[in-house]
Amino acid sequence: MAVDPSPEHALPGKDGRRRFVALGDSFTEGVGDWNRNLPNGVRGWADRVAEKLAKAEPGWEYANLAVRSKRLRHVIDEQLEPALTLRPTLVTLYAGGNDILDFGTDIDALMEDYEFLVARLAGTGATLLLFTGFDVKVSAVLEPLKKRNRVYNQRVRELADKYGAILVDYWCFDAFHDRRMWSSDRLHMSKAGHKYLAARVLDHLGVPHKISPKDWDPPVKLTLKEWERLQRRWVHDWVIPLLGRKLRGVTLGDQLGPRWPVPVKVPAKGGLKRLAEQADETAQ
Repeated sequence: MAVDPSPEHALPGKDGRRRFVALGDSFTEGVGDWNRNLPNGVRGWADRVAEKLAKAEPGWEYANLAVRSKRLRHVIDEQLEPALTLRPTLVTLYAGGNDILDFGTDIDALMEDYEFLVARLAGTGATLLLFTGFDVKVSAVLEPLKKRNRVYNQRVRELADKYGAILVDYWCFDAFHDRRMWSSDRLHMSKAGHKYLAARVLDHLGVPHKISPKDWDPPVKLTLKEWERLQRRWVHDWVIPLLGRKLRGVTLGDQLGPRWPVPVKVPAKGGLKRLAEQADETAQ
């Protein structure tokens, strides 16, 4: 896909600053794109976007406040004020997906809180980028939640228009119908999925990149026996532990902090991996 060679939307602030701040949950933290050499053991689409921004225009700073399992109320309580304090020139937000999966969520109340968050971020004057949610085909048990997802997506579209935000309509990306775009838990994108999403975000921002979609052969059709084996493994590895955490009232993000809580200047060469290596060398 052709892109404008100069960033059209993600312009520096009046004082020349270029600062990208990402808010949200596991989607933005990078879960599924595993990398043991980076904070929290993940990379993700936001890191990739930050690196391409810095390559196109050296001087970009990047902070990622997202933490897995966070609900919308947590993003408001724990990430909003730090984000405002950082005075971003580019902000990305995806939040509310975990709430949609919680039984008993009041979708109307959720979207009122979401608009509060969007309005505060839009008020910074930064370029604001929002996402719809994808209709993940996880299990027939979760099919009743599709209505909530449709309501969420429609409201996000409306709010993007109301507040002048850039909309990444993730719902419409057919590439994610391929199961190889998803990690083994079926809820988070795989490395390929994160790379694809990074490319789409960069396209929306008009930032040059060379990230190309995976050139896969058509997926192999599973036999019934293979499908049943995968289902059992998925239930054992992901569903049962998830239910156990819900019963105990804990989440995977309880002991984690943001990956990049303060802005780091992204090297035009070597990217964030270079920063992580330098931090390891300093700590030794």
